[in-house]
Amino acid sequence: MQRLVCLFLLAVSWAFAAEPPIPVKVVVVAMFERGADTGDEPGEFQFWVERNHLDRVFAFPQGYHDLRMNGEGVLGVLTGVGNSKSAASIMALGLDPRFDLSKAYWLVAGIAGVDPADASLGSAAWAEWVVEGDLGHEIDAREIPKDWKTGYVPLRKSVPYEQPRTPVDGETYHLNAGLTNWAFHLTRDVALVDNEAMQQERKQFPQPNAQRPPFVLKGDTLSSSTFWHGKLLSQWANDWVSYLSGGKGNYVTTAMEDTGTLQSLTFLARAGRVDLNRVMVLRTASDFDQQHPGQTAAESLAQNKIGKYTAYLPALEAAWRVGNRVVSELVSGWKKYRNAIPK
Repeated sequence: MQRLVCLFLLAVSWAFAAEPPIPVKVVVVAMFERGADTGDEPGEFQFWVERNHLDRVFAFPQGYHDLRMNGEGVLGVLTGVGNSKSAASIMALGLDPRFDLSKAYWLVAGIAGVDPADASLGSAAWAEWVVEGDLGHEIDAREIPKDWKTGYVPLRKSVPYEQPRTPVDGETYHLNAGLTNWAFHLTRDVALVDNEAMQQERKQFPQPNAQRPPFVLKGDTLSSSTFWHGKLLSQWANDWVSYLSGGKGNYVTTAMEDTGTLQSLTFLARAGRVDLNRVMVLRTASDFDQQHPGQTAAESLAQNKIGKYTAYLPALEAAWRVGNRVVSELVSGWKKYRNAIPK
């Protein structure tokens, strides 16, 4: 009897292993959820689950959260907050034999802080450059030499922004510019949510772009597992992105997970599991990355508790509205986009 049971289990495992992997058209990458996947106060995942009918659940104990998929080839993954969780979750997904990700497009869609010099609350920014904010050296602010602009020093350098720049693996990721531009032009006229609270807050910032109603733009992102905030650190972010991208990137949004996601996708691409040219990063502005005039950085940070950002829900809505325009186009035009990346 025991032998029959063993043979039965062996036959079941063979049958399971013989199942062809599920072809995936688009992977939607979200980073956090506030509660359940449906029916309560949303995080970055919930609108995708509810509105795109990601009803099929795949157990995913090797990652942060169970996977969800619909019948149109759209797969949703929730990575968890921070570069470590995102890197581990994306690597686990990329190596999962249940899915064929070789032709999949990847859309990272999440909220972020935004530089008021570039955009307003509720805006949506497509990144071409994604820059790592954690790799480096740091001196405490109280011990910075008087002639230094910042206490952050690039890895393997001895002073801030030392030239010549020495590229370090994992510092910068340059996404497919043609695909990024295509996504931007496809979505630049998407209507975004505005409300009175957002209008009142942006009046406190003198920058022209900060005072505009929400809009779609191209703008690069800085990933750091430290949630930093303030006018001086925003200036550092601008300088850091410019330095590490060789002057080609323009910092607009601050995020936490994108370089972890891209590091895993880079390794997976080397293994032939994914196509790195099919990756897009969209960040939407839930809050400004700094205080307004007449306010301290500490006072501003105290107001920016998770879920309490002035544009929290509008930014989540923008991530779905703008991102879903791209997802819908890719799915409906799959015969074309399966083998030909749009640009």
